[in-house]
Amino acid sequence: MAPSAHNLPHTRVFTIAFPSSGAAAKFVAREIDKLVRSRNAAGKPTVLGLATGSTPVGLYRELIRLHKEDGLDLSRVITFNLDEYYPIPKEDPHSYFRWMHETLFNHVNIKWENIHIPDGTLRPDEVDAFCAEYEQKIKAAGGIDIQVLGIGRTGHIGFNEPGSPHNCRTRMVTLDSITRRDAAPGFFGEENVPAQAITMGVASIMDARRIFLMSFGEHKATITYKALEQPPTEAITASFLQDHTNATFLLDSAAAAELTAIKRPWEVGPCDWTPETVRRAVVGLSLSVKKGLQKLNDFDFRDHHLYELLREKGPAEKIGEEVFHDRLATIQMYPAGRERKKILVFSPHPDDDVISMGGTIIRLVEQGHDVHIAYMTSGNIAVFDHDARRFVDFVDEFLAGFGDSGEKSSAGTIKERVNKFIDEKKPGQPDSPDLLAVKGMIRATEARAAALACGIRPEQLEFMNLRFYRTGTITKNPIQPQDIDDIVALLERLKPAQIYVAGELSDPHGTHRTCAEAVYEAVRRVRAKQQMFDVWLYKGAWEEWEPHEVEMAVPLSSDVLERKKQAIFRHQSQKDQAMFPGGTDRREFWQRAEDRNLGTAQTFDALGLPEYYAMEAFVKWEE
Repeated sequence: MAPSAHNLPHTRVFTIAFPSSGAAAKFVAREIDKLVRSRNAAGKPTVLGLATGSTPVGLYRELIRLHKEDGLDLSRVITFNLDEYYPIPKEDPHSYFRWMHETLFNHVNIKWENIHIPDGTLRPDEVDAFCAEYEQKIKAAGGIDIQVLGIGRTGHIGFNEPGSPHNCRTRMVTLDSITRRDAAPGFFGEENVPAQAITMGVASIMDARRIFLMSFGEHKATITYKALEQPPTEAITASFLQDHTNATFLLDSAAAAELTAIKRPWEVGPCDWTPETVRRAVVGLSLSVKKGLQKLNDFDFRDHHLYELLREKGPAEKIGEEVFHDRLATIQMYPAGRERKKILVFSPHPDDDVISMGGTIIRLVEQGHDVHIAYMTSGNIAVFDHDARRFVDFVDEFLAGFGDSGEKSSAGTIKERVNKFIDEKKPGQPDSPDLLAVKGMIRATEARAAALACGIRPEQLEFMNLRFYRTGTITKNPIQPQDIDDIVALLERLKPAQIYVAGELSDPHGTHRTCAEAVYEAVRRVRAKQQMFDVWLYKGAWEEWEPHEVEMAVPLSSDVLERKKQAIFRHQSQKDQAMFPGGTDRREFWQRAEDRNLGTAQTFDALGLPEYYAMEAFVKWEE
């Protein structure tokens, strides 16, 4: 087990929380490694049940590393995949058949004849027989030794959607609307996601001798809590794992956030009353009883299972006073101080800066600081085709009026290629290089316009176009060494006194997480050379920091919030309807940002702290 991993009490399935998804993936990989090596030594096969999606990617990368660097021989391994979309050709870029080969099978020595994946190319009248045969093949292989699972936001395992009975087997299913919406980015639109799938059933999964379910990210926290702490139900098929004798949930810290042992540890046993735990308990109590921090009394603590805190740190007035002053100190009218400093904001996509901390950027500029913004990726896959068509048409019209003959000819050729590709584009087909380039230009010009609305000149912007993002699809490559080198070079060139980084781990597309990890590694390298600066983490596109977590809260006036909204509006390709809005939140990004900024200020007010119109919140990053 990883050094900082720990078992969590009060769950109905054995659960381990890890500091990161990478640590959890390595744990599962080591367990598979041990089993495969022992089976190989005995001349026996190892049967693995495999999952798809973003969750197991780290596991598969680690298995590839173990194979290539540590000599893990997978030639005796037999695999059965959980599911496949239906109908879908095997060569389709969105098929799990193709995904599994590109992500794992092409890089290891599992024999072709030992790979089993549900067939999305079958005729409808062939599906039932195929499903029965799939079950027989699992039995003939000796049953599944280790089954790897993720968990969907509906609580599904495989494609066993809500309502699936505990005794169901491999079969055709109709996909839940939330599942299809979550898959939409990979298919470039929900309308392109197949309505059905072939999946192993709950009973098929439960037959495995050992099960590892991995859950990563804040967006999985609520459903993970329900699967682990509420009674088994057909509404959440992952909850059926409570009845398995050898199942383990492996969570990163973000996915574990809603579990009682993390959120309210004082309810599951003796508690170590650290300053962070005291803040969590007292802020939660204040909001629960609807009293300011300085109005809490002993009865409030006793009525909410906080006897131990009261006994160790009391009386109530003293505890409330200390937490009040702790939270009061987080409010910073001058987030970078009063002396002029160089500030660097890292924005994963071209609009994350203004959505998440646009008000703070405006305040920093108004206070005389030298603010630079680094746009880490192009964001080019998040532009609608009709926007690209409109912009190439504009360029053509512009050059017709102002350009020379050579420019007109070149622009006309590009316009023809782009329009021809769009006209012939198949549903879900990745964009051509020309179209991606045009969409990248749209995002870049919008970023310049938004930055200017915040008072930042174009020469203070960095368009990094990191390599890991340049796939043209929703699935990205691992962070590349040159990406980290580029971030290091930028930090060494600008020498900022403060940097701001997206700390949002529930980004459905993973880009925020990847960008954050790249910046953290770059910071470690420059700090090793004695270049020091503060690192502040922002949120705002999908989640907000909990009030007890906040370490800096920047007040915003109504005028500043309005300017922030106007900066967000400059990203016209993301306005009205973003291509990938993420999750079930159908609000536009400017609406989410406004609601969260107003909500943070209202929460501080409810705690009895000074009242402000709106606030942006930050947490300081430290190793």
